[in-house]
Amino acid sequence: MNTAGKKVINGWAMYDWANSVYNLVITTTFFPIYFLAVTDEHVNFLGMRFVNSALYNYTMAAAFLLVAIASPILSSISDTRGNKKSFLKFFTIMGSISCAALFFFDKSSLWLGVLAFMLATMGYCGGLVFYNSYLPEIAAPEDRDRISARGFSMGYIGSVILQLIGFALILKKPFGLGDDKLVQITFLLVGVWWLGFAQITFATLPDTKGTISKHTGSAIMEGFTELRKVYAQVKTMPVLKRFLRGFFFYSMGVQTVMMAATIFGSKVLHLPSDKLIATVVIIQVVAIAGAWGMARLSGIFGNLRVLIGVVLLWIGICIAGYKMQTAMHFYLLATAVGLVMGGIQSLSRSTYAKLMPETKDTASFFSYYDVTEKLSIVIGMFSFAYIDDLTNDMRNSVLALVVFFVIGLVWIISALLKQQQTPTPQPRRKEEAVI
Repeated sequence: MNTAGKKVINGWAMYDWANSVYNLVITTTFFPIYFLAVTDEHVNFLGMRFVNSALYNYTMAAAFLLVAIASPILSSISDTRGNKKSFLKFFTIMGSISCAALFFFDKSSLWLGVLAFMLATMGYCGGLVFYNSYLPEIAAPEDRDRISARGFSMGYIGSVILQLIGFALILKKPFGLGDDKLVQITFLLVGVWWLGFAQITFATLPDTKGTISKHTGSAIMEGFTELRKVYAQVKTMPVLKRFLRGFFFYSMGVQTVMMAATIFGSKVLHLPSDKLIATVVIIQVVAIAGAWGMARLSGIFGNLRVLIGVVLLWIGICIAGYKMQTAMHFYLLATAVGLVMGGIQSLSRSTYAKLMPETKDTASFFSYYDVTEKLSIVIGMFSFAYIDDLTNDMRNSVLALVVFFVIGLVWIISALLKQQQTPTPQPRRKEEAVI
């Protein structure tokens, strides 16, 4: 296949620009800081008592679990019906409106904050399966590392811009507004940004054709049939299976560190909000270089070898995080996180796109990737929250993530060894020998 034109590639990458503001502004900086500020140390919710940081993590885990359950069947339906873009639009609208609704969240409306945060999270991660599944459709195998890195880089740049806008609002305090109201305005801006820039993606991405031309059953039944067909293919691909298992475990650590870092800095090290926000901006800038750097290294050493090296770095970061004592330690470690964060996300996506077979069932195949990631986040965040709740020390939660990274490392090494033992079946991917 040939890589699509520049307009389509840029339009696809623009969705990263649009939705990554949720991941940075909502889950990484402003919202967790705001959530801890407007709630008590212990809160009552649905008749139960929680540590406020644990409730935050449980809410996120629940959202990812719901999407993990729904996305395989939805992606299979999108393949059979050819309405992938419609699902992408649906999750975008749900997520962006929910972000905007956080404008009304304050101490007196905990239920609204939890519900809107959950729906925004579902909109963000639910749309990713359909967005990611376009990658093998618009990019030739030899271009997938580079184009995947472009998407993540666009996301980091866009999110930093909106992050700086929110930061400037809090510093300048226009119209005499207080910090809480300015943060709420930032939540509103996230929703507008996400929905607005996503229109570029919707206008440029091509419509997809269904894999079934004549429908003989309901969309759900055809979706399940499609899912079984894809699962049967995955079972026959030993390298892909091993990669997914490794991805499952190391993603538990990666995503949890990314989502809990701000809460750790605020609650454990007691860092001021402005320092936390500035640190996260630095992480995003460094992550741009990390995404491009890992793409270049993969062309030299191969995807799986580079992933092994990156996972080793993550293990070191978690051990250092457990021992961290000062603000300077946090800033140095945050820079290291940024360097490997962008690289491992971009390289994981492109590696999966290379390992999957040539197929029209791209959404169904990518649902396995996304469900693997979502379930890993559920387990990672739940474990992090549970250990925090049980021991009342978030450092123990950070140290426990090392176990996930080590198991993931073993599976990625296994995938590399299996690939070296398996001859390339056909020459359609000249770069596959170095994956």
